[in-house]
Amino acid sequence: MSALRPQAEGEAAPGPPRHSGELGSTQASTRLLAYSDALLSIIATVMILPVAHTKIHPDQKLGESIQQLLLMKIAVYLMTFLIVTVAWAAHIRLFQVIELIDDVLALLNLACMMLITFLPYTFSLMASFPGVPFGIFMFSTCAIVIGLIQAVIVAYGFYHPYLLNHQIQMSENQAFYKHHILQIILRGPVLCFLAAVFSFFFIPMSYVLLGLVIFLPHITRLIIWCKNKTGGPEEEEERHRLEAFTFYLNEPLSKERVEAFSDGVYAIVATLLILDICEDNVPDSKEVKDRFHDRLIEALSEYGPNFLAYFASFVTTGLLWFVHHSLFLYITKTTRFMGLLNTFSLAFIGGLPLGYQLTSEFAEKSHNEIEAIQVSCVITFFASIFQFAIWITALFHERETLHPLARYGGKEHAFMFAKLALYPCVSLGAFFLTCLLSKFSTAIFHIMQIVVPFAFLALRILVRISLAIMKSVLSLSRRKNVVLDEEETCLSPAETLS
Repeated sequence: MSALRPQAEGEAAPGPPRHSGELGSTQASTRLLAYSDALLSIIATVMILPVAHTKIHPDQKLGESIQQLLLMKIAVYLMTFLIVTVAWAAHIRLFQVIELIDDVLALLNLACMMLITFLPYTFSLMASFPGVPFGIFMFSTCAIVIGLIQAVIVAYGFYHPYLLNHQIQMSENQAFYKHHILQIILRGPVLCFLAAVFSFFFIPMSYVLLGLVIFLPHITRLIIWCKNKTGGPEEEEERHRLEAFTFYLNEPLSKERVEAFSDGVYAIVATLLILDICEDNVPDSKEVKDRFHDRLIEALSEYGPNFLAYFASFVTTGLLWFVHHSLFLYITKTTRFMGLLNTFSLAFIGGLPLGYQLTSEFAEKSHNEIEAIQVSCVITFFASIFQFAIWITALFHERETLHPLARYGGKEHAFMFAKLALYPCVSLGAFFLTCLLSKFSTAIFHIMQIVVPFAFLALRILVRISLAIMKSVLSLSRRKNVVLDEEETCLSPAETLS
């Protein structure tokens, strides 16, 4: 059932794609999905704000602050970010089942999105008061209600079959599909309900259950894979006969949807950086008049390190997006594990505003410069190493996942390897150099930020030079081997024995 058809020559321009249903007109869900994807990527990214805005006094040592303030907040941020990405994946699966929407479904989806936008506040409570159960209870309650709304959307769709995927409409096993889809959707809310209950008497168990929300789909797939390996051909045949459509629900998310969500996260992170500049680095007019005698440029010079940190953080975000774009340019299909690695990478990309906040404190001339630089290096390293892991994973299934140019022996293989390895190597090197040469930590960090963009520009030339050198070395060694073989053949048997 298609929402659009080709326009014949001379025909009047068609209106919006609409279909007559029992309860009124319906339309394709394309715009609703685009709106929901944008909103979910924003919500997942702004989770970092309570962590990034943790107030650290200039005289307070950052090492102690990480243990007491930041470490717990970072851990909770990573968990909630991943839970939001699970909700995003579930939303995509839901609208693979329901292809058309009406006003009721649009309003139900808006109610679901409203609760999702409330999640950053509940996360702030969890991060600020980790020992108080109310924050976990609020977060879990929101997740439960979101799941219930999605279950209502499924029930509504099956009550009005003309909204469903065409394959389900034609199927005789609609009850099976409905039960299976509801089972998938309600797994998360059940775990969140248990987390809410445990929060009142054993908080660590609540965090374990919330973590299980993230990894349960992958654990389930592993169990199904093991069962399929042990099951006979009759069981396999029956499974495929009944779950013809659920095959699509179990498939990895499309490359295009992963790219769209990832681009949203990168764009929002880049935008969050300038918000802090606008909020914290505009001098007060009275201070400019009294202290600097209306010399605005002189007043702004005090914020120089903050602007330097902003530009450096933006360049890092932009170049990591550039690497991500280059990687997915040669990926033809994503696997589930590649999607999980991409989610981990995005979680650390979302942590870049924290790195900006810490390095911008150089203006305070506190004793925290080394720790701030190391935190920034760690964030950059994990954001980039998970991108590199996606590449390595794709190489194991290169026939299905990679373009021929990027496979082993392909024209772009070496260049992609160097491009993906650059940031992990540089950030890890900067981390260890700051440990060994603590007096020059700031200079090392700034040199790294300056060198990396130029390294990307010269990378292709450097790779070509390196490959040419390797080829010449290999050809020389081959020539030596050939010469030795010729000399051995020319020797007489007696000379050979001697």
